Amino acid sequence: MNEVIETLLNHRSVRDFTDETLTDEQIQTIVESAQRASTSSFIQAYSIIGVTDEAKKKRLAEIAGNQSYVVENGHFFVFCADLHRHEMIGELQEAEVSATLETDEKLLVAVIDAALASQNAAVAAESMGLGICYIGGIRNDLFAVKEVLELPERVIPLFGMAVGVPASVEDQKPRLPFQHVYHENTYEANPERMKQSLSDYDALIHDYYMVRGSNPRKDTWTGQMGRMLSKSTRLDVKDFLKAQGYLKQ
Repeated sequence: MNEVIETLLNHRSVRDFTDETLTDEQIQTIVESAQRASTSSFIQAYSIIGVTDEAKKKRLAEIAGNQSYVVENGHFFVFCADLHRHEMIGELQEAEVSATLETDEKLLVAVIDAALASQNAAVAAESMGLGICYIGGIRNDLFAVKEVLELPERVIPLFGMAVGVPASVEDQKPRLPFQHVYHENTYEANPERMKQSLSDYDALIHDYYMVRGSNPRKDTWTGQMGRMLSKSTRLDVKDFLKAQGYLKQ
């Protein structure tokens, strides 16, 4: 055990921040930490947009489902998959790159690069005593986010991250059991064992929800997932990806 591992194991989403804004030094440290994440073939296919304009933050909050902490935080970051600069590289190098940039593989590379960078940023922020909350809700209307952030072609806003000084901290949600996530050599697909493991996890999550400090309720993990996955949402994502220059092949 060391401080890095303790920080990782202590993670929880923070949705209640003080009105203290991040300093320029803190912002730079978080972004530079993000930049040190692994990147496929040194492509560095992502960008990070810091949103400080109150009107823009309020609009993003509306898009994300009126989540107040999109506005009320120390700083709001939007992590984007970004192959726009690589299109510029094609012009600089007089190379035909469009066909490659439009492939499914390069879309995956850009998304993975951005996700790796964001997790470095999250750990850096938490190591500084700050709290973070990922905001996937900005994908509720990608075309609107594009307009708010004035995004060029080949830039995809993937998720936001609210960062700030925690005003309060929620209880930590139990994760899936180790043996349900970690497989050795082959995928453990025995349906009876999987269902039993999920049942055990449901009991753990039910107890967590019943005794947690805020908003106690009766619920289970499989119940949540069943309700969520039975409804199709964000059906315009594919249209947005095509509009931004991806998936054209």
